[in-house]
Amino acid sequence: MARYSGRPTITDAGAHQHAVIVAVIAAMTEEESLVNRKQSLTSIGQPVPELPVIDVERAQQHYRDVLGFEIGWLHPDGIGAVSRGNVAIFFRKTTPPFEAAVHWVFAEDVDATYNELKSLGANIVEPLEKKPWGLRQFTVEDIDGNRFYFHHD
Repeated sequence: MARYSGRPTITDAGAHQHAVIVAVIAAMTEEESLVNRKQSLTSIGQPVPELPVIDVERAQQHYRDVLGFEIGWLHPDGIGAVSRGNVAIFFRKTTPPFEAAVHWVFAEDVDATYNELKSLGANIVEPLEKKPWGLRQFTVEDIDGNRFYFHHD
Protein backbone atom coordinates (compact mmCIF):
# COMPACT_ATOMS: atom_id res chain seq x y z
CA MET A 1 0.00 0.00 0.00
CA ALA A 2 1.40 3.38 -1.03
CA ARG A 3 1.84 6.02 1.60
CA TYR A 4 0.73 9.59 0.97
CA SER A 5 3.75 11.84 1.00
CA GLY A 6 1.89 15.13 0.67
CA ARG A 7 3.04 15.57 -2.92
CA PRO A 8 1.04 14.56 -5.97
CA THR A 9 2.32 11.39 -7.60
CA ILE A 10 1.97 10.17 -11.13
CA THR A 11 0.45 6.76 -11.55
CA ASP A 12 0.21 4.91 -14.83
CA ALA A 13 -3.42 5.99 -15.15
CA GLY A 14 -2.50 9.64 -14.56
CA ALA A 15 0.54 9.72 -16.84
CA HIS A 16 -1.53 10.66 -19.89
CA GLN A 17 -3.29 13.47 -17.99
CA HIS A 18 0.10 14.72 -16.80
CA ALA A 19 1.42 14.78 -20.37
CA VAL A 20 -1.63 16.76 -21.51
CA ILE A 21 -1.24 19.25 -18.66
CA VAL A 22 2.47 19.72 -19.44
CA ALA A 23 1.65 20.32 -23.14
CA VAL A 24 -1.04 22.87 -22.25
CA ILE A 25 1.29 24.73 -19.87
CA ALA A 26 4.03 24.76 -22.54
CA ALA A 27 1.59 26.14 -25.13
CA MET A 28 0.39 28.82 -22.69
CA THR A 29 3.98 29.80 -21.91
CA GLU A 30 4.76 30.07 -25.64
CA GLU A 31 1.61 32.15 -26.23
CA GLU A 32 2.50 34.47 -23.31
CA SER A 33 5.96 34.86 -24.82
CA LEU A 34 4.45 35.93 -28.17
CA VAL A 35 2.10 38.37 -26.43
CA ASN A 36 4.97 39.85 -24.39
CA ARG A 37 7.05 40.16 -27.57
CA LYS A 38 4.18 41.98 -29.31
CA GLN A 39 3.71 44.30 -26.32
CA SER A 40 7.40 45.20 -26.37
CA LEU A 41 7.30 46.50 -29.96
CA THR A 42 8.03 50.19 -30.32
CA SER A 43 5.18 52.55 -31.08
CA ILE A 44 4.94 53.94 -34.60
CA GLY A 45 2.70 56.59 -36.06
CA GLN A 46 0.19 56.41 -38.86
CA PRO A 47 1.54 56.23 -42.41
CA VAL A 48 1.60 59.55 -44.26
CA PRO A 49 0.56 59.36 -47.90
CA GLU A 50 2.70 61.12 -50.50
CA LEU A 51 0.63 62.35 -53.42
CA PRO A 52 2.00 63.11 -56.87
CA VAL A 53 1.25 66.69 -57.91
CA ILE A 54 2.26 69.00 -60.74
CA ASP A 55 2.93 71.97 -58.42
CA VAL A 56 3.39 71.47 -54.67
CA GLU A 57 2.55 75.04 -53.62
CA ARG A 58 -0.60 75.06 -55.77
CA ALA A 59 -1.66 71.70 -54.24
CA GLN A 60 -1.10 73.04 -50.71
CA GLN A 61 -3.25 76.09 -51.43
CA HIS A 62 -5.98 73.90 -52.94
CA TYR A 63 -6.04 71.60 -49.91
CA ARG A 64 -6.15 74.64 -47.58
CA ASP A 65 -8.86 76.52 -49.47
CA VAL A 66 -11.07 73.64 -50.62
CA LEU A 67 -10.48 70.78 -48.17
CA GLY A 68 -9.84 72.64 -44.90
CA PHE A 69 -6.18 71.66 -44.39
CA GLU A 70 -3.40 73.82 -42.95
CA ILE A 71 -0.18 74.28 -44.88
CA GLY A 72 2.69 72.66 -43.00
CA TRP A 73 5.93 73.20 -44.84
CA LEU A 74 7.40 73.55 -48.34
CA HIS A 75 10.89 72.46 -49.37
CA PRO A 76 12.54 73.90 -52.49
CA ASP A 77 13.26 70.37 -53.78
CA GLY A 78 9.57 69.96 -54.62
CA ILE A 79 8.07 68.39 -51.53
CA GLY A 80 5.66 69.83 -48.98
CA ALA A 81 2.96 68.96 -46.49
CA VAL A 82 -0.50 69.85 -45.26
CA SER A 83 -2.39 68.66 -42.19
CA ARG A 84 -5.87 68.56 -40.76
CA GLY A 85 -6.30 67.27 -37.22
CA ASN A 86 -4.19 64.13 -36.94
CA VAL A 87 -4.04 63.63 -40.73
CA ALA A 88 -0.96 64.69 -42.67
CA ILE A 89 -0.39 64.51 -46.42
CA PHE A 90 2.88 65.00 -48.26
CA PHE A 91 3.05 66.23 -51.85
CA ARG A 92 5.87 65.55 -54.29
CA LYS A 93 6.34 67.46 -57.52
CA THR A 94 5.93 64.90 -60.28
CA THR A 95 6.14 65.29 -64.04
CA PRO A 96 3.00 64.10 -65.84
CA PRO A 97 1.83 61.66 -66.80
CA PHE A 98 1.59 60.00 -63.40
CA GLU A 99 -0.83 57.63 -61.77
CA ALA A 100 -3.05 59.48 -59.34
CA ALA A 101 -3.37 58.14 -55.79
CA VAL A 102 -6.54 56.71 -54.25
CA HIS A 103 -7.31 56.89 -50.53
CA TRP A 104 -10.21 55.61 -48.42
CA VAL A 105 -11.06 57.99 -45.58
CA PHE A 106 -13.41 57.03 -42.75
CA ALA A 107 -15.68 59.92 -41.72
CA GLU A 108 -17.39 59.66 -38.33
CA ASP A 109 -20.20 61.88 -39.62
CA VAL A 110 -20.13 61.42 -43.38
CA ASP A 111 -23.13 63.73 -43.89
CA ALA A 112 -21.41 66.63 -42.10
CA THR A 113 -18.15 65.96 -43.96
CA TYR A 114 -19.98 65.91 -47.28
CA ASN A 115 -21.78 69.19 -46.51
CA GLU A 116 -18.57 70.84 -45.29
CA LEU A 117 -16.49 69.88 -48.34
CA LYS A 118 -19.32 70.73 -50.71
CA SER A 119 -19.66 74.21 -49.15
CA LEU A 120 -15.89 74.74 -49.48
CA GLY A 121 -16.10 73.98 -53.19
CA ALA A 122 -14.47 70.54 -53.26
CA ASN A 123 -14.67 68.71 -56.58
CA ILE A 124 -17.18 66.02 -55.58
CA VAL A 125 -17.16 63.58 -58.50
CA GLU A 126 -19.55 61.06 -56.91
CA PRO A 127 -22.29 62.31 -54.56
CA LEU A 128 -23.02 60.92 -51.12
CA GLU A 129 -25.01 57.71 -51.50
CA LYS A 130 -25.29 54.19 -50.14
CA LYS A 131 -23.21 51.88 -52.30
CA PRO A 132 -24.12 48.26 -53.16
CA TRP A 133 -21.30 47.10 -50.85
CA GLY A 134 -23.05 48.73 -47.87
CA LEU A 135 -20.99 51.90 -47.32
CA ARG A 136 -22.38 55.42 -47.47
CA GLN A 137 -19.71 57.28 -49.38
CA PHE A 138 -18.81 60.13 -51.69
CA THR A 139 -15.74 60.81 -53.81
CA VAL A 140 -13.59 63.92 -53.97
CA GLU A 141 -10.97 64.49 -56.67
CA ASP A 142 -8.21 67.07 -56.22
CA ILE A 143 -6.69 69.30 -58.92
CA ASP A 144 -4.13 66.62 -59.82
CA GLY A 145 -6.62 63.75 -60.12
CA ASN A 146 -5.93 62.17 -56.70
CA ARG A 147 -9.14 60.66 -55.29
CA PHE A 148 -10.51 60.36 -51.79
CA TYR A 149 -13.39 58.02 -51.01
CA PHE A 150 -14.99 59.38 -47.84
CA HIS A 151 -17.15 56.71 -46.23
CA HIS A 152 -19.04 55.52 -43.19
CA ASP A 153 -20.40 52.01 -42.70
